[in-house]
Amino acid sequence: MGKATGFLEFTREYPAKRPVAERVNDYNEFVERFGDEELNHQAARCMNCGIPFCHSGCPLGNIIPEFNDAVYRKDWEEAYAILSSTNNFPEFTGRICPAPCESACVLGINQPPVTIEEIEKHIIEIAFDKGFVKPQKPAYRTGKKVAVIGSGPAGLAAAAQLNYAGHSVTVFERAANPGGLLRYGIPDFKLEKWVVERRVALLEEEGIVFRCNANVGVNVSINDILREFNAIVLAGGSTIPRNLDIPGRELKGVHFAMDFLTQQNKRVNNEPFGEEDIFASGKNVVVIGGGDTGSDCVGTSNRHGAKSITQFELLPRPPKDRTALMPWPTYPMLEKFTSSHEEGAQRHWAIATKEFIGDGNGNLKALKVVDLEWKTGPDGRHTQFVERPGSERELPCELALLAMGFVHPQHQGLINELEVERDERGNVKAPESTYKTNIPKIFAAGDLRRGQSLVVWAISEGRECARAVDEYLTGKPSVLESKDKSAVLIG
Repeated sequence: MGKATGFLEFTREYPAKRPVAERVNDYNEFVERFGDEELNHQAARCMNCGIPFCHSGCPLGNIIPEFNDAVYRKDWEEAYAILSSTNNFPEFTGRICPAPCESACVLGINQPPVTIEEIEKHIIEIAFDKGFVKPQKPAYRTGKKVAVIGSGPAGLAAAAQLNYAGHSVTVFERAANPGGLLRYGIPDFKLEKWVVERRVALLEEEGIVFRCNANVGVNVSINDILREFNAIVLAGGSTIPRNLDIPGRELKGVHFAMDFLTQQNKRVNNEPFGEEDIFASGKNVVVIGGGDTGSDCVGTSNRHGAKSITQFELLPRPPKDRTALMPWPTYPMLEKFTSSHEEGAQRHWAIATKEFIGDGNGNLKALKVVDLEWKTGPDGRHTQFVERPGSERELPCELALLAMGFVHPQHQGLINELEVERDERGNVKAPESTYKTNIPKIFAAGDLRRGQSLVVWAISEGRECARAVDEYLTGKPSVLESKDKSAVLIG
């Protein structure tokens, strides 16, 4: 414990941000770093609890009190060693994870929790600055070859772990560059792409081969993959968006959120795209969906110079603080106010869109909406709704972005041709105990297996799946540690 009275002396603080009026004019990250004293104070707030619930709150099982103590002592090499023993990519989680560890922080019972996510980001960036992050090449090669299909956080984590175990890993990515949603879904103002490129370059130095523009089942033969590799990890993510099938869906101006975000990321990084340009400039924009993807659409629309931005959520407005139905240390469903909301947006809860209205020439001009009244069950869950009489109205809208989540991975192509079994939700069926599908030597991890989730869950899935693959290939206990242990991998 760095400072026994730290949590009494210091309160939670956030790093400075560039002013809204400045940052909406570019796509660069805008959160500054803590100064040395500020970072020391934030690490000092950690109480080194007898039972650190932050461990269980983190799907990776990050060893949080120990790295906080190292940060307080300014032992950056030790802090990096502790953090990297459980997390392959702290530079990603430190920027875009919703920090379930902080919801489980014991200090959060009656004070603001420790700034765990920010401390994590500072550890890895200082480690890069000081040269502690070096390629970890395996001491030997097993002669086994593994194909990882998909280069999002789950695929990258599985590839990194399997490479550390000595297997030869090739990652197949259908896009032009590796990273999955890290590159093509998360806006640059939250995660600049040099951060992804830096990590991919390190993985290549460690011996991992990346094959991009390689769509397995389309321009890469599935049979060739099955013949060439001893094991295959499916990590293609949950990519089929939830649609809103109401009158007017075909109108020009109605788009899936990810099409909008992906196109903008390609535009920022000077990558070609063949799709129709989707711009919010000068338009009344409505984002349908209240989650993080919807928030990213708000921030991007602000940078486009939208005339107005409105975000819809079907459910009622969440509380700002925990209720009796959200006891600590569970993850609370509270109202989120993101940096994109700081930049400007109207928000409406308990509202449904009934129709997209056109201008007679095939273009969207308005939405027909209605307010909802929800009934709540004894567990606090919203069970059913009715439309509020007399609340139906039209709202001007020239660009509607559907940000209602993802239903399952793409079945057409790879999954259908492999004939892997799917669960009732359409995800690839593979038990968490083994990550094995019904097809010999084929494994699954990440959102493709568990459904749409968090970046930290994707990394955890990739690591645990890699351990299962290593045991399958070697026929003995894996050299890779599980999330319940903290030993550093071979290097």
